[in-house]
Amino acid sequence: MALQIGSRYDKRASSLPKNAVRKNWRRPEYTRRIRLLERELERTRKRLVETETLLQLKRLSTAAGRRGQWRSPAERQRILRQVTALLQAGVRLKQIGSLLGVCTRTIQRWRDSGTAEDRRQQGRAPVNRLSDAERERLLALLDSEEHRKLSPRQLVPKLADKGLYLASESTMYRILRARAQRARRAAPSTYPRGSAKPRSTPLLISAPNHAWSWDITYLKRPRRGSYFYLYLIMDVFSRRIMGWEIHEEENMVRAATFIRRTCQANGIHPRGLILHSDNGGPMKGIMTLSALRELGIIPSFSRPHVRDDNAFSEALFRTLKRPSSFPSSPFHSLNEARACMQRFTTWYNLQHRHSALSFVTPDQRYHYQDHLILSRRRELYERARSLHPARWARHARDWAPPDTVSLNARLYIPD
Repeated sequence: MALQIGSRYDKRASSLPKNAVRKNWRRPEYTRRIRLLERELERTRKRLVETETLLQLKRLSTAAGRRGQWRSPAERQRILRQVTALLQAGVRLKQIGSLLGVCTRTIQRWRDSGTAEDRRQQGRAPVNRLSDAERERLLALLDSEEHRKLSPRQLVPKLADKGLYLASESTMYRILRARAQRARRAAPSTYPRGSAKPRSTPLLISAPNHAWSWDITYLKRPRRGSYFYLYLIMDVFSRRIMGWEIHEEENMVRAATFIRRTCQANGIHPRGLILHSDNGGPMKGIMTLSALRELGIIPSFSRPHVRDDNAFSEALFRTLKRPSSFPSSPFHSLNEARACMQRFTTWYNLQHRHSALSFVTPDQRYHYQDHLILSRRRELYERARSLHPARWARHARDWAPPDTVSLNARLYIPD
């Protein structure tokens, strides 16, 4: 027990004269006090040495891993050498175990037995792992020229449409991580987080040509500050591009004419159609609204101070302008810009597997072909599961198509 200041030993010693202390230092109370102080001093010295040693080891990051981890014989011998050195430095065994990530009982067992062999079976292959031949086939597919730029998220539905199942999406990502390879991923959004959005009641779109979304974006020209303007309309339910035009100016006259032409080109009777856009000038211009009223189209606009309410068109523009498909140099003429947009529209509508549509193309979704395609994928995965049931922890992948699409519409009803 450590002495405390103000104990009866201190009071008695302070009450005696100095000469009496010198003459009577052999008295029992002084002898006990000296022994207690020496013990407390020794314990304090050990704690200081232990603390200093632990701080030095933490700076060197000598942790051996997590508790319960399997370790090879060579690694166990290395840990035992560290334990011996720490014990000689005055560190307690309990502190050593927490520092090195090894249980105290494990250290004792390793020190007591000569070889300290780990009785757990290490290296046993999981029953659901891919065979060497399957792994090599998958690696060859991932490294092929056709699929090198595709992420596993994009590659899995493409293979499923071909009737081919090699591995799950997570297995492909795990193999790429093991090889320090990652497929191209979309750049993170740079929009700052704003304040709380105004509440709105979303509309549920359940069929094509019930709601369209449109917007205008810039296309660079060689002269600084000069642009071409891309007018684009897409169907919200299917994400299909319904029409586009590129002009040298941005105004409501062009917008009104563009909407009329798009309805005529697709053979759409526009009465009752919802046309969603942001709050730009051409979208809310008087000529545009007059044309929409004449056609029977219901205009819808983004909520005030909400930057991503026209998310469908913005996402389409982002897909258009990604570096892998969009030219980095400016467009020198309208014909060049229109040729580029024509190629993109053909690819997007007919070949691009949209992630929000269970990876079917917008054209397949627009013409109600997605249910048949997704049912074939579901059958393919069920067959693969029946061949190797141990590789499936739960159910097969869900290929169900989305029934509805939510649109944050703010309908404009004129007086």
